[in-house]
Amino acid sequence: MPTTPTLGHVVVAPDKFKGTLEGAEVAAHLAAGIRRVAPGVEVRELPVADGGEGTLAAALAAGFTRVPAKVAGPTGLPVDAAIAVRDGIAVVELAQASGLARLPGGRTAPLGAGSYGVGQLIARAVQHGAKTIVLGLGGSACTDGGAGMVQALGVGLYDADGAELPPGGGALRKLDRIDLGSLADGLTGVEIVVACDVDNPLLGPRGAAAVYGPQKGADEQDLIILEEGLTRFADVVRDASGRDVREAPGAGAAGGVGFAALALLGATMRPGIELLLELLGFDEAVRGARLVVTGEGCLDAQTLHGKAPAGVAAAATRAGVRVAAVAGRLELAESQWRGAGFTAAYALTDLAEQPGDSLTRAAELAEVAGERLAADLLQP
Repeated sequence: MPTTPTLGHVVVAPDKFKGTLEGAEVAAHLAAGIRRVAPGVEVRELPVADGGEGTLAAALAAGFTRVPAKVAGPTGLPVDAAIAVRDGIAVVELAQASGLARLPGGRTAPLGAGSYGVGQLIARAVQHGAKTIVLGLGGSACTDGGAGMVQALGVGLYDADGAELPPGGGALRKLDRIDLGSLADGLTGVEIVVACDVDNPLLGPRGAAAVYGPQKGADEQDLIILEEGLTRFADVVRDASGRDVREAPGAGAAGGVGFAALALLGATMRPGIELLLELLGFDEAVRGARLVVTGEGCLDAQTLHGKAPAGVAAAATRAGVRVAAVAGRLELAESQWRGAGFTAAYALTDLAEQPGDSLTRAAELAEVAGERLAADLLQP
């Protein structure tokens, strides 16, 4: 006898488990486990992201089309990247061009890494006819204030001798003048929206260099050089454009790429997960659902401050749908994850037989987690 579908579907909407599984893989394995225990329940897979790494993959999984692009990586060497397009909207993921994972041999370049390839991806989107560009920031290898990005779009940055500045934040101390050229013409009629989940300003103790520079290999002396360069860049941009956004929340995102996007590209900023859920059609997917399952590699205090699972939980709660979380590790007390809106939470570490299994057997354990939550939450 065929199984009669149970009223109300399940939406599986996890972020990536960094270092082990992409978001689409997490969704597929969780869904497989759910289907084994609750074969009569429709399961819809909708991997999500918050604007960082995985944003492009989430857009592609939601039906966007992949458009390849060979661009400059963070050190200038060419890399194979892509954007995602659909109906006049393009998704550009900074990490595709200037991410830490794009550093040759994993060797950091705190003073020399740049964002030129990000500008090339934006240009590719415009060339493809995009009228709205969603720029996902996160995972950057550079601290150049977005200087490379705008150079790729036609802006000239010159030292006192009239020579164009080389890539990287280390060169910005020598910036004397900026030529905006035809930048505005190239972006006429194009709206740029930055997906960002941090509120750091460009400069100071909470700025791009001080907070994120050490993650990109910057030592104490490097941080001084980068801070001076970003300050000089902000001053010259202010004088040339009449806009001073160095204190704007998010200006310090992705090594200051947020600053250049706001000051020179006319971009607006929105919380990453909020923007991505809208782009991926989450509200429509959750309509009529009986359960949403989300998660990420580690459910911890950072999750509660705008990361993807918290955003999914908030959106599902507004729709009146229960939410369960699955994570590689669970570092929140039950009162914390329940306070964030989760009905239940499962950790792969709790399902593992041996230490380390949650990494080496993540796919298998994600299916076990799917089985467990289906038995707990989907039985009649």
